[in-house]
Amino acid sequence: MRIGILADRKGWHVEILAKALARRGCRADFLPITRLTARVPGDPLVTVNGESLESYDALLIRTIPEGSLEQIVFRMNALHRLEAAGVRIMNRPSPLEQTVDKYYTSSLLASRGLPTPRTVVAEGFDDAMAAFQELGDVIVKPLFGAGGRGMVRVSDADVAYRVFRTLTLTRSIFYIQEFVPHGNYDLRGLVIGDQVVAAMRRQSDGWRHNVSQGARPEACVMDDDATRLCLQASRLLGTDYAGIDLLQTPYGYTVVEVNSIPGWSGLQRTTEVDLAQEIADHLLSVLRP
Repeated sequence: MRIGILADRKGWHVEILAKALARRGCRADFLPITRLTARVPGDPLVTVNGESLESYDALLIRTIPEGSLEQIVFRMNALHRLEAAGVRIMNRPSPLEQTVDKYYTSSLLASRGLPTPRTVVAEGFDDAMAAFQELGDVIVKPLFGAGGRGMVRVSDADVAYRVFRTLTLTRSIFYIQEFVPHGNYDLRGLVIGDQVVAAMRRQSDGWRHNVSQGARPEACVMDDDATRLCLQASRLLGTDYAGIDLLQTPYGYTVVEVNSIPGWSGLQRTTEVDLAQEIADHLLSVLRP
């Protein structure tokens, strides 16, 4: 069986996934997602460095790197086209699109009654300032982004004015989320299939809890409420595997992020479960039911 791993570079995650698949007798090829070529009519449909992606039994999406709007749209449409041709993709294109857009994720969570912080998304500067006045203490995030990069906490009107004026210059969308008091940690649950296979508590000295930003990962066992919320979020967004980020508040848990291309190097340090093997085995289980 041949599995293609699409990513921007052959890093740690790609290498350990390839080893996990090899232990199950599969050939795993690294395919740079920035080298996609599509043909209309399709023969072959989509290639990478001349290799037809239709020839693979499945494609595992490891990263979709930052790029222009045209680049992102083309990559996603190529994946949609491959899926329509019968290629199994994990995660599927639709969940990828829903989770890469923080507004889309937040709106879906809220529409199904899953707790998530109050959020205002706007294009206009005046609307952004009005949202700040409404919410008071906020986290301003890039609409598309990961790893905690580009986020800023704003609780002062003058600072809000300067931040929003700066974002206006880059034609950015204003994604403004109410700051939720929660202590100095969050929880990350890794859902694979219908299980939370591992979880960690990410401790930090401030409000940002990404391991890539210096937070300290600690092993934890999620309680029933946190586990249920992680599984509900994953099912709602249709992911095969996902990292679900929760905050514990005085009123219960709230979902702040759903990541359909999660990293797990920090989480792996807290558990004896081989997470790459769990992901590989889940992919093979859906190919060989």
